[in-house]
Amino acid sequence: MTTTLKAPTLRRNNPRATGRKNSGYTALAIFFLAIMLFPVYWMVNASLQPNGTTLETSWFPLKPDFTGYATAINEQAGNLGTSLIISLGSVALSLAIAAPAAYALAYFKVRGAGVVLFAILISQMIPGIVVANALYTAYNDLGLLNSIPGLILADSAHGIPFAILIIRAFMNGMPASVIEAARVDGAGHVRAFWSIVLPLSRNSLITAGLFTFLFAWSDFLFALTLTTTEAVRPVTLGIFQYIGAYVNDWSSVMATAVLASIPAIVLLVAAQKYIAAGTTGGAVK
Repeated sequence: MTTTLKAPTLRRNNPRATGRKNSGYTALAIFFLAIMLFPVYWMVNASLQPNGTTLETSWFPLKPDFTGYATAINEQAGNLGTSLIISLGSVALSLAIAAPAAYALAYFKVRGAGVVLFAILISQMIPGIVVANALYTAYNDLGLLNSIPGLILADSAHGIPFAILIIRAFMNGMPASVIEAARVDGAGHVRAFWSIVLPLSRNSLITAGLFTFLFAWSDFLFALTLTTTEAVRPVTLGIFQYIGAYVNDWSSVMATAVLASIPAIVLLVAAQKYIAAGTTGGAVK
């Protein structure tokens, strides 16, 4: 008695059904994307309208008016420059501290390294208002209130823990043989860190620096707490006080918001490939 084995049949997907399914997902993604981007569009639209309230704004800027941008540049250019200086200073200080700390935690057998990392995570959970109030007391004694260095220190203190976590995760994914080869060739820890580790960690450094920049650029709490005069005023605080003075002229307020959004948008678009590599670099070793 002989038995015949039937070859397994392959089930072929219906191209039309697959196409309709993919089209549905695409339409759903476009719908949610439109919902998320609508506030951005409305901000740009309102900035191009003639002076008036947002309730009178039309859906499309058929007759764009750039008076709001002229007012915003005239009134807020100094605040934009202040925010830029604070953000760049925060990035420089954060990376200068976070990169060596991440290298030490990644490659040195430091006793209590787990405790240090846990403390770094806990520091990210402390409410910002608690830190701001503590800094106000210290800054008042040190004379750092209403100063750019004071805001740089405050923003860096918030960005350093996150930068350490990002850079350390990336360095953990780097092969230890690279460091060992440099050590065999006679390079010390400083030389290996500067010549080998930092160039290979470019993606994580850019990622950490970008997030620090975005936080410092959009910071409002520290700016509001640690500045009591108009001598130093970041653009976020300028917009906050701008609304009170121009509450009936929303085109100028929205124009300022658009100008304040441009640096963040440009940096995110320019550095998106580095961000993707930097955030996933330590996922696979």
